[in-house]
Formats: sequence, structure tokens, C-alpha cells
Amino acid sequence: MADRDSVLVFYDDRVLAHQPDGHGTFLSRRMDKRLRETLAGLGVAWKYPEHPGRLTAILELLEHDPVAGVRFEAGAQATSEQLGRVHTTGYLETINQLRGKKAWLDVDTTAVSPGSIEAAEVAAGTAVAAVEAVMTGRAESAFALVRPPGHHAESVRARGFCLFNNVAVAAAHARAEFGCSRVLIVDWDAHHGNGTQEIFWADPSVLFFDIHRAAPFFPGSGNLEDIGGGLGEGTTVNVPMPAGAGDTAYIKAFHDILVPATEWFQPDLILVSAGFDPHWNDLALSVSYEGFGAMAGILQDLARRHCDGRLAFVLEGGYNLTSLAQGTKSVLKVLAGGEPPVPGIIGLKEVDEAIDFHRDAFIVPEDDR
Repeated sequence: MADRDSVLVFYDDRVLAHQPDGHGTFLSRRMDKRLRETLAGLGVAWKYPEHPGRLTAILELLEHDPVAGVRFEAGAQATSEQLGRVHTTGYLETINQLRGKKAWLDVDTTAVSPGSIEAAEVAAGTAVAAVEAVMTGRAESAFALVRPPGHHAESVRARGFCLFNNVAVAAAHARAEFGCSRVLIVDWDAHHGNGTQEIFWADPSVLFFDIHRAAPFFPGSGNLEDIGGGLGEGTTVNVPMPAGAGDTAYIKAFHDILVPATEWFQPDLILVSAGFDPHWNDLALSVSYEGFGAMAGILQDLARRHCDGRLAFVLEGGYNLTSLAQGTKSVLKVLAGGEPPVPGIIGLKEVDEAIDFHRDAFIVPEDDR
């Protein structure tokens, strides 16, 4: 049996070589003009938000304040066969032609630098490595610290900082190489995982659960009524959230929607697209560090009840370095055997303390009444 008090974290330095900037050429002159006009209209110097510092912030926190039970292993580079299970041959050929180049792929902020293609292959391969670790029993749970992220990448298109859909590649690998008949993917990133939804839209072997900030927030997809199609009808579950939604709403959605969906689906493996931009530091939603830990605890419990504990996380978004690092750490603490936290309502404890402090200050003596 895999060690329940440890978690394998997979990381590879090659993912740091993805370093886009705002000065690359666009693949279409017409789109290049549109992009330049957009950036010029910002009025400030634009920097690519998805940068190597995201991972180094996590690594530095774990180095200075380590979590007992966290073990590190090197990542791996995805093969063409692994990528080809979820991306078309034509798309992979187009991406491969950009190896060693600097260019924009899409006007919605997807770009590459000379090291980006290998970095993206390593990101997808490292997600595969995390799956292999839990499927072979070397670990009950694993976490792939990767970039570029993946859940916006569709079968034929790069979008939203994403080149290859890392979690989809990992799920397809579990199906092809380990015979998993049912894979559950949970996406709690603030942005809807449009790429993962598109890839598995008609696939009944993958249940995709996505809780995210509702449209028109990027990428504008993930409506409540989007439930999959064809044989996959009913295996896409979207939970759109309003701006500011936090722990109470997220945990209620997990208990009242995700838990019964998992009971119905009976997965062989649970994968998590773990973005930390739902934290209030990222200004999209209001999930706390305790909220991330609590959600990890629910998923750990579901994995232990339905698939021998097999649970693998793949990093997605999160652009405030403090909340990204602390959120990741809160999840790792639970995966490594820590007690899942019980989030409170933000501010309630402080109000109770203030009530106690001021309780006797405004009592009117009975004689003055």
C-alpha cells in the first residue's frame, strides 16, 4: 500500500525555459496588428503574467518552510504518442515548427519563446509521471509542479497561456497504459477549463467537473447547461460562480454536487487541475488557503473511498506569487497526512473577538435608563 503520510512532488527545471514576452512576432499580420493595438492601449509596459517566477516562488517557500512527508522527483518529457492522444497531428506539427522561435500564437495571450516547446512537452510529461507514480503504487498522491499550464489548450488550438493540455494528456495516458476505465478530472482554477471540456466533451470515460468564475470572465465558457454531448452527455459538470464566491460556496458545491457525481461515476483515478487564482489575492474569487486545503481533503477522501487513494494534482493558474505558493503548500500539507482544515467565514472570528472586547463598553447603567 502507498504511504498515506507522504506525497510525491514532480518538478523539472526545463519548464523554466518558457519565457514569452510582448515583443514576439504574431503568426498572422492581421492578428499581429490587433494585438499591438491592444497592448498599446494599456498605457503601461505589459509583462507576460505566466512567468518562471511562479514556480520558483513555490519552490522557495517549500525550501524555507518544508512540509514533512513531501518528496521530490524529476519530471519527464512527453512523447509524441502521449501528446497525440488528445491533440491532432496537424496541431502538433504546427507547434513543433515553433521550436526555438519567439512568436504569438493567439491574440488571447498565448505566446512562445525559444525554449517554450520543450518546456511544454516537459510539463505534459511531468503530469504523466505523476499519474504513473500513483497508478503503480509508489505514492498515494502526487503533485506536478509544471508550467506552462494546460487546461485552456484545446485539441487543435493553444489558448490562455496553454500549449498542451497537461491534465488531458495525463488522463489519456492512464486510460491507454493502465487500463483506467473511468477518470475523474476536477478543475478548481478560477478560469473555466475550456480545453479539457472540449477534448472530453463526448467521452463517457472521463467525468469533468469544473468550478470557476462565470462568463464573461475568461474564457467565457463553462455554462451550467454545458453537460457534454453524444455518449459523453452527462459527464461534463460545470459550476459557474459569481465574483467574490469563496470557501462556503466552493465546499458546498463539492459536498452537494461533486461527491454524489463521484459516487455515481466510480472513478479509477482522480486528477485535479489545481489553479490558485480563486484566492482573493488574484482578485477573481475569495477562496482562502484553508479552503484549498479543505477541498484537497474532500478529494483525498473520495480517492480513498473509490480508487485506492489514487489522486494526482497538476498545477494550472495562480498569478499572485504569495497566494500561489501558500495555496500549493496548504494542499501539500493535507496530501502529506495533515488534518484537512475547516474554513470559517472570513472576518467572523475577528468580529466575535471585537464583540468580547467591547462587550462592557456600552452598557447603560440601570439608573440611567
